[in-house]
Amino acid sequence: MGPRDQDTPGHRRAWGWVAHLHEGGATPWRDWTSEGEARGRMLPGAQQLELLRRLNSAGSPTPELIERTLTASAPGRGRSDLELLGAVEPLAFGPPPVDPGDLRDDELLRVAAGLLAEDVVAAGLPPAHPPTFVRPWRTRYRLQGDPELADPIREQLVARGRPPGGRGSTVLVLGDRLDRMVVDAWTASCFDEGAAAWGTWLGSRARRRALPHRIDLAHVARTWAGRVGHDRVRIVLDPAAVPRLVGVRRPFTLPGDVPADGVELARRIAAMLGLLVPRDLRRALLRHTVRPRLAAQPGPRLAVSPEHTEWLQRRAVRMGEGIRRAGYPVLGDPDRLLPAPADHDRVVEPSDAGALALAVRLLLGDDGKEWL
Repeated sequence: MGPRDQDTPGHRRAWGWVAHLHEGGATPWRDWTSEGEARGRMLPGAQQLELLRRLNSAGSPTPELIERTLTASAPGRGRSDLELLGAVEPLAFGPPPVDPGDLRDDELLRVAAGLLAEDVVAAGLPPAHPPTFVRPWRTRYRLQGDPELADPIREQLVARGRPPGGRGSTVLVLGDRLDRMVVDAWTASCFDEGAAAWGTWLGSRARRRALPHRIDLAHVARTWAGRVGHDRVRIVLDPAAVPRLVGVRRPFTLPGDVPADGVELARRIAAMLGLLVPRDLRRALLRHTVRPRLAAQPGPRLAVSPEHTEWLQRRAVRMGEGIRRAGYPVLGDPDRLLPAPADHDRVVEPSDAGALALAVRLLLGDDGKEWL
């Protein structure tokens, strides 16, 4: 907020509210009447003050968190720090002062995600495992398809000394129900470079009737068949078959489901991390530091709304027909591609309000977890 050094009743009222929040109070700005002395040259922004009020309402923020919240910026898309309605006179230009209680959850979430991103960077990555001897007699493979299946399995195989690739590799294209793969594609993006909001992301694909490339199994198989030959491509719709196909006995551990609001929060944290660390480190922090904590949070998993079921049903049928016509070996039931029947009671979508509530819990440490 820009400096306003006028000694006015509105200004003194604002500083009184700042002191109230600093001491753990949670009275909304519109209900606050007492005055106080200035604590600095500039009043904190409305977003920061309202976020601190929410933190106070939910728990007991530490003195460090209080100071960090009051001095945080509001990065990313959206309005810059906003002034308090009634504390200052509106300027002829720029955003008008606001009542913090009228701010959208999205405005507060930008500040909260920035604070969480700083926490994640401070926590760093889990201790790295020592390099594993690469087994020269390993089965040669490549894993493609659903990123929530292929990526973690590949990572575990690398840790076991079995990296992908090599002469004569068999390409395993992993898949599941198409509605689940759509959710997996968005989830993987949120824990990588980020993505558009769920509704925007899915709506754009539904209008164009276009699936993300990684989960269009027929397209993936066709692409790899052109590179390595048709006889070295397999469609795998049964995850339990993967260990045998890649030459190991131990089963793989797939990452736990992250609740819908947790994925939305990861998407917001990803955007903030992009301002703090290089691309590769951002991806590693999201996958190995952020995801385990979010996966431990309660809440329902994201589900595609029934309005998209018919489109996904047609695409799943077309995908299955394409795979059968091409003659790729299929491990598992081909009908597994079909989405779950439409269920209006099963619709779960992320919300700014839910993501903000989760962010507040994490900032307060009320989930009983640590980043590492």
